[in-house]
Amino acid sequence: MTKKLLFQFDTDPTPSVFDVVVGYDGGADHITGYGNVTPENVGAYVDGTIYTRGGKEKQSTAIFVGGGDMAAGEAVYDAVQKRFFGPFRVSTMLDSNGSNTTAAAGVALAVKALGGDVKGKKAVILAGTGPVGMRSAAMLAIEGASVTIVGRALDKAQKAAANIEKRFNVKIDAVEAKSAEDRAKAVAGSNLVFSAGAIGLELLAEDVWKSESSIEIVVDYNAQPPLGIGGIDAMDKAKERHGKLALGALGLGGLKLKLHRTLIGKLFEAADQSFDAHEIYALAKEMA
Repeated sequence: MTKKLLFQFDTDPTPSVFDVVVGYDGGADHITGYGNVTPENVGAYVDGTIYTRGGKEKQSTAIFVGGGDMAAGEAVYDAVQKRFFGPFRVSTMLDSNGSNTTAAAGVALAVKALGGDVKGKKAVILAGTGPVGMRSAAMLAIEGASVTIVGRALDKAQKAAANIEKRFNVKIDAVEAKSAEDRAKAVAGSNLVFSAGAIGLELLAEDVWKSESSIEIVVDYNAQPPLGIGGIDAMDKAKERHGKLALGALGLGGLKLKLHRTLIGKLFEAADQSFDAHEIYALAKEMA
């Protein structure tokens, strides 16, 4: 039987252990990880995957692009796709920092909790300049929401917004918020609030969001206390709090892991599949 081989191209010096574990749980028979992968050196790695097997056996080879930097991951992923031609290709997946699967799970569950339609609603992503925040912004904008990403520096927030707009052809606004007071102003009048900040920093106090009548749901991607949004629990899964819905990191984590594992399995179903934000989010909505 042809072994299912997954090649992990990581933009960080060391390939992610998390991604390796989920790769095996998703059905790979063997995973080989490479660190410090760039658009300039990835070509030789890709060649090794596309010239070694033929016919139906080719679907048993797949590529996973990861690492902590989404922009770097996108560049490597694009370089991988450009290396393919004709039948010389294998299935690929991009999930730098787990951002595609995490954001897809969070947005899909939030949209489901709000009845499946967020068109015209105002969504604010606190600490939205990181990989998960940027992907969440893109997916919400694709759903028709009016999206604003919030960052500590306006130039960084504007750069992130421009990158999202270029890749996904959507409109994203950017706001600077250096303090708790600034973040409270940023979420005023919003309907959906997402927190995608670093571990150990509360970005929004409970008193702020519970008293903002427009807010319908709060979503926090941080599982370790203190959470990014005060007053919720990491296990919350569309739990009602103060007349609003709350979704915590562990509440959405089950779908994120199931989604990641399912996608790994799908990589080996054919040799020409590509799983980036659009495809991963579409599957997340089916599974939510």
